[in-house]
Amino acid sequence: MTEGSIWKNILLFSVPLILGNLLQQLYNTADSIIVGNFVGSNALAAVGSSGSPIFLLIGFSQGIAVGAGVVVAQYLGAKDRKEAQEAVHTSLALAAILGLILTVGGILISRSLLMAMDTPAEVLEDAVTYMQIYFGGVLFSVVYNMAAGILNAAGNSQRSLLYLGIASGTNILLDLVLIAGLKMGVAGAAIATDVSQLVSCVLSLGFLMRVNDDYRVTAKEIKVHKKMAARIIKVGLPTGIQNMVISLSNILVQAGVNGYGAAAMAGFAAYMKVDGFNILPIMSFSMAATTFVGQNYGAGKTDRVKKSMWVTLGMGVGYTVLTGVLLLAFQNPIMQLFTHDAEVVAFGCTAMHYFCPFYWELSILHSLAGTVRGTGKTVPPMVVLLVSLCVFRIGWIQWVLPFFRSIDGIFVLYPVSWGLGAVLMILYTWKANWLDT
Repeated sequence: MTEGSIWKNILLFSVPLILGNLLQQLYNTADSIIVGNFVGSNALAAVGSSGSPIFLLIGFSQGIAVGAGVVVAQYLGAKDRKEAQEAVHTSLALAAILGLILTVGGILISRSLLMAMDTPAEVLEDAVTYMQIYFGGVLFSVVYNMAAGILNAAGNSQRSLLYLGIASGTNILLDLVLIAGLKMGVAGAAIATDVSQLVSCVLSLGFLMRVNDDYRVTAKEIKVHKKMAARIIKVGLPTGIQNMVISLSNILVQAGVNGYGAAAMAGFAAYMKVDGFNILPIMSFSMAATTFVGQNYGAGKTDRVKKSMWVTLGMGVGYTVLTGVLLLAFQNPIMQLFTHDAEVVAFGCTAMHYFCPFYWELSILHSLAGTVRGTGKTVPPMVVLLVSLCVFRIGWIQWVLPFFRSIDGIFVLYPVSWGLGAVLMILYTWKANWLDT
Protein backbone atom coordinates (compact mmCIF):
# COMPACT_ATOMS: atom_id res chain seq x y z
CA MET A 1 0.00 0.00 0.00
CA THR A 2 2.98 2.32 0.17
CA GLU A 3 3.40 2.33 -3.63
CA GLY A 4 1.22 2.84 -6.70
CA SER A 5 -2.20 4.37 -7.32
CA ILE A 6 -3.87 5.52 -4.11
CA TRP A 7 -7.48 5.14 -5.22
CA LYS A 8 -6.82 1.69 -6.71
CA ASN A 9 -5.08 0.53 -3.54
CA ILE A 10 -7.92 1.74 -1.34
CA LEU A 11 -10.65 0.47 -3.66
CA LEU A 12 -9.09 -2.95 -4.16
CA PHE A 13 -8.58 -3.27 -0.42
CA SER A 14 -12.06 -1.94 0.40
CA VAL A 15 -14.05 -4.14 -1.97
CA PRO A 16 -13.28 -7.44 -0.20
CA LEU A 17 -13.93 -5.73 3.14
CA ILE A 18 -17.25 -4.38 1.88
CA LEU A 19 -18.27 -7.71 0.40
CA GLY A 20 -17.16 -9.48 3.57
CA ASN A 21 -19.15 -7.15 5.81
CA LEU A 22 -22.14 -7.43 3.50
CA LEU A 23 -21.91 -11.21 3.70
CA GLN A 24 -21.78 -10.98 7.48
CA GLN A 25 -24.79 -8.68 7.42
CA LEU A 26 -26.49 -11.03 4.99
CA TYR A 27 -26.43 -13.93 7.39
CA ASN A 28 -27.52 -11.67 10.28
CA THR A 29 -30.37 -10.48 8.07
CA ALA A 30 -31.18 -14.06 7.09
CA ASP A 31 -31.67 -14.80 10.81
CA SER A 32 -34.24 -12.01 11.03
CA ILE A 33 -36.01 -12.82 7.74
CA ILE A 34 -36.34 -16.52 8.58
CA VAL A 35 -37.32 -15.80 12.20
CA GLY A 36 -39.86 -13.17 11.13
CA ASN A 37 -41.47 -15.43 8.53
CA PHE A 38 -41.33 -18.78 10.36
CA VAL A 39 -41.65 -17.78 14.04
CA GLY A 40 -43.37 -14.38 14.14
CA SER A 41 -43.06 -10.65 14.88
CA ASN A 42 -42.34 -11.09 18.60
CA ALA A 43 -39.41 -13.37 17.83
CA LEU A 44 -38.18 -10.89 15.22
CA ALA A 45 -38.33 -8.17 17.88
CA ALA A 46 -36.41 -10.41 20.31
CA VAL A 47 -33.54 -11.13 17.91
CA GLY A 48 -33.33 -7.51 16.75
CA SER A 49 -33.50 -5.90 20.19
CA SER A 50 -30.62 -8.11 21.38
CA GLY A 51 -28.21 -6.35 19.02
CA SER A 52 -27.53 -3.27 21.18
CA PRO A 53 -26.76 -5.12 24.42
CA ILE A 54 -24.62 -7.67 22.53
CA PHE A 55 -22.55 -4.90 20.97
CA LEU A 56 -22.26 -3.17 24.35
CA LEU A 57 -20.53 -6.26 25.71
CA ILE A 58 -18.33 -7.10 22.71
CA GLY A 59 -17.54 -3.51 21.68
CA PHE A 60 -14.42 -3.30 23.84
CA SER A 61 -12.89 -6.40 22.22
CA GLN A 62 -13.61 -4.94 18.78
CA GLY A 63 -11.80 -1.76 19.79
CA ILE A 64 -8.75 -3.77 20.86
CA ALA A 65 -8.87 -5.52 17.47
CA VAL A 66 -8.75 -2.09 15.80
CA GLY A 67 -5.74 -1.15 17.93
CA ALA A 68 -4.00 -4.40 17.04
CA GLY A 69 -4.65 -3.80 13.35
CA VAL A 70 -3.12 -0.31 13.52
CA VAL A 71 -0.02 -1.56 15.35
CA VAL A 72 0.48 -4.55 13.03
CA ALA A 73 -0.01 -2.35 9.93
CA GLN A 74 2.60 0.14 11.14
CA TYR A 75 5.20 -2.55 11.83
CA LEU A 76 4.54 -4.23 8.49
CA GLY A 77 4.81 -0.85 6.74
CA ALA A 78 8.13 -0.23 8.50
CA LYS A 79 9.26 -3.81 7.58
CA ASP A 80 10.04 -4.61 11.22
CA ARG A 81 9.49 -8.39 11.28
CA LYS A 82 10.34 -8.96 14.95
CA GLU A 83 7.91 -6.37 16.25
CA ALA A 84 5.22 -7.44 13.76
CA GLN A 85 5.50 -11.03 15.03
CA GLU A 86 5.17 -9.91 18.64
CA ALA A 87 2.16 -7.77 17.77
CA VAL A 88 0.40 -10.63 15.94
CA HIS A 89 0.87 -13.20 18.70
CA THR A 90 0.04 -10.79 21.50
CA SER A 91 -3.15 -9.75 19.66
CA LEU A 92 -4.41 -13.32 19.46
CA ALA A 93 -3.58 -13.96 23.13
CA LEU A 94 -5.56 -10.86 24.12
CA ALA A 95 -8.46 -12.04 21.95
CA ALA A 96 -8.57 -15.41 23.69
CA ILE A 97 -8.59 -13.78 27.14
CA LEU A 98 -11.31 -11.28 26.22
CA GLY A 99 -13.39 -13.99 24.54
CA LEU A 100 -13.44 -16.14 27.68
CA ILE A 101 -14.37 -13.17 29.88
CA LEU A 102 -17.21 -12.23 27.53
CA THR A 103 -18.53 -15.78 27.42
CA VAL A 104 -19.04 -15.89 31.18
CA GLY A 105 -20.12 -12.28 31.59
CA GLY A 106 -22.53 -12.28 28.67
CA ILE A 107 -24.37 -15.39 29.84
CA LEU A 108 -24.66 -14.10 33.41
CA ILE A 109 -26.00 -10.59 32.75
CA SER A 110 -28.16 -11.07 29.63
CA ARG A 111 -31.48 -11.17 31.50
CA SER A 112 -30.67 -8.22 33.77
CA LEU A 113 -29.58 -6.11 30.81
CA LEU A 114 -32.71 -6.85 28.79
CA MET A 115 -34.97 -6.16 31.77
CA ALA A 116 -33.21 -2.84 32.35
CA MET A 117 -34.13 -1.94 28.74
CA ASP A 118 -37.85 -2.39 29.52
CA THR A 119 -38.11 -5.29 27.06
CA PRO A 120 -41.83 -6.24 26.88
CA ALA A 121 -42.84 -9.49 28.59
CA GLU A 122 -43.96 -11.09 25.33
CA VAL A 123 -40.46 -10.60 23.90
CA LEU A 124 -38.22 -11.03 26.97
CA GLU A 125 -37.80 -14.82 27.18
CA ASP A 126 -36.92 -15.19 23.49
CA ALA A 127 -34.43 -12.31 23.76
CA VAL A 128 -32.75 -13.87 26.83
CA THR A 129 -32.52 -17.24 25.08
CA TYR A 130 -30.95 -15.68 21.99
CA MET A 131 -28.38 -13.65 23.94
CA GLN A 132 -27.28 -16.46 26.25
CA ILE A 133 -26.76 -18.93 23.41
CA TYR A 134 -24.97 -16.26 21.36
CA PHE A 135 -22.52 -15.59 24.19
CA GLY A 136 -21.91 -19.32 24.55
CA GLY A 137 -19.98 -19.06 21.27
CA VAL A 138 -18.72 -15.46 21.45
CA LEU A 139 -15.09 -16.63 21.85
CA PHE A 140 -15.09 -17.68 18.19
CA SER A 141 -16.34 -14.26 17.12
CA VAL A 142 -13.71 -12.37 19.15
CA VAL A 143 -10.81 -14.50 17.89
CA TYR A 144 -12.05 -14.31 14.29
CA ASN A 145 -12.32 -10.49 14.48
CA MET A 146 -8.74 -10.31 15.72
CA ALA A 147 -7.52 -12.71 13.01
CA ALA A 148 -9.38 -10.71 10.36
CA GLY A 149 -7.81 -7.52 11.72
CA ILE A 150 -4.35 -9.05 11.26
CA LEU A 151 -5.18 -10.13 7.71
CA ASN A 152 -6.55 -6.69 6.88
CA ALA A 153 -3.50 -4.98 8.39
CA ALA A 154 -1.35 -7.04 6.04
CA GLY A 155 -3.49 -5.95 3.08
CA ASN A 156 -4.93 -9.47 2.65
CA SER A 157 -8.64 -8.65 2.96
CA GLN A 158 -9.52 -11.23 0.27
CA ARG A 159 -9.03 -14.01 2.82
CA SER A 160 -11.49 -12.39 5.23
CA LEU A 161 -13.99 -12.23 2.39
CA LEU A 162 -13.55 -15.89 1.50
CA TYR A 163 -14.01 -17.10 5.07
CA LEU A 164 -17.01 -14.86 5.67
CA GLY A 165 -18.57 -16.19 2.48
CA ILE A 166 -18.23 -19.74 3.76
CA ALA A 167 -19.55 -18.72 7.19
CA SER A 168 -22.53 -16.91 5.62
CA GLY A 169 -23.50 -19.97 3.62
CA THR A 170 -23.19 -22.13 6.75
CA ASN A 171 -25.36 -19.74 8.75
CA ILE A 172 -28.16 -19.50 6.20
CA LEU A 173 -28.23 -23.27 5.70
CA LEU A 174 -28.39 -23.87 9.46
CA ASP A 175 -31.10 -21.20 9.82
CA LEU A 176 -33.27 -23.09 7.36
CA VAL A 177 -32.60 -26.44 9.03
CA LEU A 178 -32.93 -25.34 12.66
CA ILE A 179 -35.66 -22.67 12.38
CA ALA A 180 -37.76 -23.63 9.37
CA GLY A 181 -37.13 -27.39 9.60
CA LEU A 182 -36.68 -28.32 13.28
CA LYS A 183 -38.80 -25.40 14.62
CA MET A 184 -36.16 -24.37 17.18
CA GLY A 185 -37.16 -20.68 17.07
CA VAL A 186 -34.70 -18.02 18.25
CA ALA A 187 -32.48 -20.71 19.80
CA GLY A 188 -31.91 -22.10 16.31
CA ALA A 189 -30.93 -18.63 15.05
CA ALA A 190 -28.36 -18.20 17.84
CA ILE A 191 -26.90 -21.69 17.34
CA ALA A 192 -26.57 -21.07 13.60
CA THR A 193 -24.68 -17.84 14.30
CA ASP A 194 -22.33 -19.51 16.79
CA VAL A 195 -21.49 -22.37 14.41
CA SER A 196 -20.85 -20.02 11.49
CA GLN A 197 -18.51 -17.93 13.65
CA LEU A 198 -16.66 -21.10 14.67
CA VAL A 199 -16.17 -21.93 10.98
CA SER A 200 -14.73 -18.49 10.10
CA CYS A 201 -12.52 -18.57 13.22
CA VAL A 202 -10.99 -21.96 12.38
CA LEU A 203 -10.43 -21.08 8.72
CA SER A 204 -8.75 -17.72 9.43
CA LEU A 205 -6.47 -19.14 12.13
CA GLY A 206 -5.57 -22.03 9.86
CA PHE A 207 -4.45 -19.64 7.12
CA LEU A 208 -2.44 -17.47 9.52
CA MET A 209 -0.58 -20.57 10.66
CA ARG A 210 0.28 -21.54 7.06
CA VAL A 211 1.10 -18.21 5.41
CA ASN A 212 4.75 -17.57 4.62
CA ASP A 213 4.98 -13.92 5.64
CA ASP A 214 5.86 -11.63 8.53
CA TYR A 215 2.39 -12.01 10.05
CA ARG A 216 2.52 -15.82 10.22
CA VAL A 217 1.18 -17.32 13.46
CA THR A 218 2.93 -20.09 15.40
CA ALA A 219 0.61 -21.64 18.01
CA LYS A 220 3.25 -21.98 20.73
CA GLU A 221 4.22 -18.31 20.32
CA ILE A 222 0.73 -17.04 21.15
CA LYS A 223 1.27 -15.25 24.45
CA VAL A 224 1.05 -11.80 25.94
CA HIS A 225 4.20 -9.71 25.50
CA LYS A 226 3.64 -7.03 28.14
CA LYS A 227 5.11 -4.03 26.31
CA MET A 228 3.38 -4.94 23.05
CA ALA A 229 0.09 -5.58 24.85
CA ALA A 230 0.38 -2.16 26.47
CA ARG A 231 0.89 -0.52 23.08
CA ILE A 232 -2.02 -2.38 21.47
CA ILE A 233 -4.31 -1.54 24.37
CA LYS A 234 -3.16 2.10 24.35
CA VAL A 235 -4.08 2.41 20.67
CA GLY A 236 -7.23 0.29 20.88
CA LEU A 237 -8.57 1.46 24.25
CA PRO A 238 -10.12 4.71 22.97
CA THR A 239 -11.98 2.80 20.23
CA GLY A 240 -13.05 0.12 22.73
CA ILE A 241 -14.39 2.71 25.18
CA GLN A 242 -16.00 4.57 22.30
CA ASN A 243 -17.77 1.40 21.13
CA MET A 244 -19.08 0.59 24.59
CA VAL A 245 -20.29 4.09 25.39
CA ILE A 246 -21.96 4.51 21.99
CA SER A 247 -23.59 1.12 22.53
CA LEU A 248 -24.86 2.36 25.87
CA SER A 249 -26.54 5.28 24.11
CA ASN A 250 -27.98 2.84 21.56
CA ILE A 251 -29.40 0.78 24.43
CA LEU A 252 -31.17 3.91 25.67
CA VAL A 253 -32.51 4.47 22.13
CA GLN A 254 -33.64 0.82 21.98
CA ALA A 255 -35.34 1.22 25.35
CA GLY A 256 -37.19 4.21 23.90
CA VAL A 257 -38.32 2.11 20.92
CA ASN A 258 -39.37 -0.70 23.30
CA GLY A 259 -41.79 1.74 24.90
CA TYR A 260 -43.85 1.79 21.68
CA GLY A 261 -44.52 -1.96 21.84
CA ALA A 262 -43.56 -5.17 20.06
CA ALA A 263 -44.61 -3.96 16.58
CA ALA A 264 -42.34 -0.91 16.82
CA MET A 265 -39.51 -3.12 18.09
CA ALA A 266 -39.97 -5.55 15.19
CA GLY A 267 -40.13 -2.77 12.58
CA PHE A 268 -37.06 -1.03 13.99
CA ALA A 269 -35.20 -4.35 14.27
CA ALA A 270 -36.00 -5.24 10.66
CA TYR A 271 -34.83 -1.87 9.36
CA MET A 272 -31.65 -2.06 11.43
CA LYS A 273 -30.72 -5.14 9.38
CA VAL A 274 -31.23 -3.11 6.18
CA ASP A 275 -29.32 -0.24 7.81
CA GLY A 276 -26.31 -2.53 8.07
CA PHE A 277 -25.99 -2.66 4.28
CA ASN A 278 -25.19 1.06 4.44
CA ILE A 279 -23.30 1.25 7.71
CA LEU A 280 -20.94 -1.69 7.12
CA PRO A 281 -19.56 -0.47 3.77
CA ILE A 282 -18.98 2.91 5.42
CA MET A 283 -17.05 1.14 8.16
CA SER A 284 -15.15 -0.84 5.50
CA PHE A 285 -13.96 2.38 3.84
CA SER A 286 -12.95 3.62 7.29
CA MET A 287 -11.01 0.40 8.01
CA ALA A 288 -9.33 0.63 4.61
CA ALA A 289 -8.31 4.21 5.37
CA THR A 290 -6.90 3.14 8.75
CA THR A 291 -4.80 0.37 7.21
CA PHE A 292 -3.64 2.46 4.23
CA VAL A 293 -2.72 5.38 6.48
CA GLY A 294 -1.07 3.05 9.03
CA GLN A 295 1.28 1.59 6.43
CA ASN A 296 2.08 4.90 4.72
CA TYR A 297 2.45 6.77 8.01
CA GLY A 298 4.79 4.01 9.21
CA ALA A 299 6.78 4.42 5.99
CA GLY A 300 6.90 8.22 6.42
CA LYS A 301 4.81 8.98 3.29
CA THR A 302 2.49 11.69 4.63
CA ASP A 303 1.65 13.02 1.16
CA ARG A 304 -0.10 9.72 0.37
CA VAL A 305 -1.92 9.93 3.70
CA LYS A 306 -3.45 13.31 2.79
CA LYS A 307 -4.50 12.19 -0.67
CA SER A 308 -6.04 8.99 0.67
CA MET A 309 -8.33 11.02 2.94
CA TRP A 310 -9.99 12.69 -0.06
CA VAL A 311 -10.23 9.42 -1.96
CA THR A 312 -11.94 7.70 0.98
CA LEU A 313 -14.37 10.60 1.41
CA GLY A 314 -15.36 10.49 -2.26
CA MET A 315 -15.95 6.74 -2.26
CA GLY A 316 -17.99 6.79 0.93
CA VAL A 317 -20.23 9.71 0.03
CA GLY A 318 -20.84 8.36 -3.48
CA TYR A 319 -21.84 4.94 -2.14
CA THR A 320 -24.22 6.27 0.51
CA VAL A 321 -26.04 8.65 -1.82
CA LEU A 322 -26.64 5.83 -4.31
CA THR A 323 -27.84 3.29 -1.75
CA GLY A 324 -30.02 5.85 0.03
CA VAL A 325 -31.91 6.53 -3.20
CA LEU A 326 -32.30 2.81 -3.97
CA LEU A 327 -33.57 1.93 -0.50
CA LEU A 328 -36.21 4.67 -0.58
CA ALA A 329 -37.33 3.59 -4.05
CA PHE A 330 -37.96 -0.01 -2.91
CA GLN A 331 -38.88 0.54 0.74
CA ASN A 332 -42.09 -1.53 0.91
CA PRO A 333 -40.81 -4.67 -0.88
CA ILE A 334 -37.67 -4.55 1.28
CA MET A 335 -39.58 -4.38 4.57
CA GLN A 336 -42.00 -7.09 3.45
CA LEU A 337 -39.09 -9.53 3.18
CA PHE A 338 -39.14 -9.65 6.99
CA THR A 339 -42.86 -9.71 7.68
CA HIS A 340 -46.25 -9.00 6.12
CA ASP A 341 -47.57 -7.42 9.32
CA ALA A 342 -48.70 -3.99 8.07
CA GLU A 343 -47.98 -2.22 11.37
CA VAL A 344 -44.44 -3.60 11.55
CA VAL A 345 -43.79 -2.65 7.90
CA ALA A 346 -45.05 0.89 8.56
CA PHE A 347 -42.64 1.40 11.47
CA GLY A 348 -39.75 0.15 9.32
CA CYS A 349 -40.61 2.45 6.42
CA THR A 350 -40.84 5.43 8.78
CA ALA A 351 -37.31 4.72 9.99
CA MET A 352 -36.14 4.50 6.38
CA HIS A 353 -37.50 7.98 5.59
CA TYR A 354 -35.36 9.50 8.33
CA PHE A 355 -32.19 7.46 7.76
CA CYS A 356 -31.70 7.04 4.01
CA PRO A 357 -31.31 10.69 2.88
CA PHE A 358 -28.51 11.32 5.42
CA TYR A 359 -26.10 8.38 5.38
CA TRP A 360 -23.54 10.60 3.62
CA GLU A 361 -23.10 12.49 6.92
CA LEU A 362 -22.09 9.28 8.65
CA SER A 363 -19.73 8.48 5.79
CA ILE A 364 -17.85 11.76 6.28
CA LEU A 365 -17.62 11.15 10.02
CA HIS A 366 -16.19 7.63 9.74
CA SER A 367 -13.93 8.27 6.73
CA LEU A 368 -12.14 11.08 8.54
CA ALA A 369 -12.06 9.15 11.82
CA GLY A 370 -10.51 6.13 10.08
CA THR A 371 -7.87 8.32 8.44
CA VAL A 372 -6.81 9.97 11.71
CA ARG A 373 -6.92 6.63 13.56
CA GLY A 374 -4.37 5.19 11.12
CA THR A 375 -1.73 7.61 12.44
CA GLY A 376 -2.16 6.10 15.90
CA LYS A 377 -4.09 9.14 17.18
CA THR A 378 -7.21 7.28 18.28
CA VAL A 379 -8.29 9.63 21.08
CA PRO A 380 -9.61 12.56 18.95
CA PRO A 381 -11.91 10.34 16.82
CA MET A 382 -13.09 8.69 20.04
CA VAL A 383 -13.96 12.06 21.58
CA VAL A 384 -15.86 13.20 18.47
CA LEU A 385 -17.80 9.95 18.24
CA LEU A 386 -18.61 9.97 21.95
CA VAL A 387 -19.83 13.57 21.86
CA SER A 388 -21.98 13.14 18.75
CA LEU A 389 -23.20 9.54 18.97
CA CYS A 390 -23.40 9.21 22.75
CA VAL A 391 -23.53 12.39 24.85
CA PHE A 392 -25.71 14.23 22.34
CA ARG A 393 -28.07 11.25 21.97
CA ILE A 394 -28.44 10.81 25.71
CA GLY A 395 -29.20 14.52 26.08
CA TRP A 396 -31.75 14.30 23.25
CA ILE A 397 -33.49 11.32 24.84
CA GLN A 398 -33.66 13.08 28.22
CA TRP A 399 -34.63 16.60 27.20
CA VAL A 400 -35.88 16.71 23.60
CA LEU A 401 -37.69 13.39 23.10
CA PRO A 402 -40.49 14.24 25.61
CA PHE A 403 -41.65 16.99 23.20
CA PHE A 404 -42.40 14.39 20.49
CA ARG A 405 -45.62 12.41 20.61
CA SER A 406 -44.51 9.66 18.24
CA ILE A 407 -41.53 7.42 17.49
CA ASP A 408 -40.37 10.07 14.97
CA GLY A 409 -38.55 11.75 17.85
CA ILE A 410 -36.26 8.73 18.11
CA PHE A 411 -35.72 8.29 14.38
CA VAL A 412 -34.81 11.95 13.68
CA LEU A 413 -32.11 11.73 16.36
CA TYR A 414 -29.92 9.59 14.08
CA PRO A 415 -29.33 12.03 11.17
CA VAL A 416 -29.00 14.98 13.55
CA SER A 417 -26.27 13.21 15.56
CA TRP A 418 -24.50 12.07 12.37
CA GLY A 419 -24.42 15.66 11.12
CA LEU A 420 -22.97 16.91 14.40
CA GLY A 421 -20.25 14.25 14.29
CA ALA A 422 -19.35 15.06 10.68
CA VAL A 423 -18.96 18.76 11.47
CA LEU A 424 -16.77 18.09 14.51
CA MET A 425 -14.55 15.64 12.60
CA ILE A 426 -14.15 18.10 9.71
CA LEU A 427 -13.09 20.82 12.16
CA TYR A 428 -10.51 18.51 13.77
CA THR A 429 -8.88 17.36 10.52
CA TRP A 430 -8.85 20.94 9.26
CA LYS A 431 -7.42 22.66 12.36
CA ALA A 432 -5.37 20.05 14.26
CA ASN A 433 -1.82 18.86 13.53
CA TRP A 434 -2.80 15.19 13.39
CA LEU A 435 -0.03 14.28 10.90
CA ASP A 436 2.75 15.36 13.25
CA THR A 437 4.93 12.45 14.40
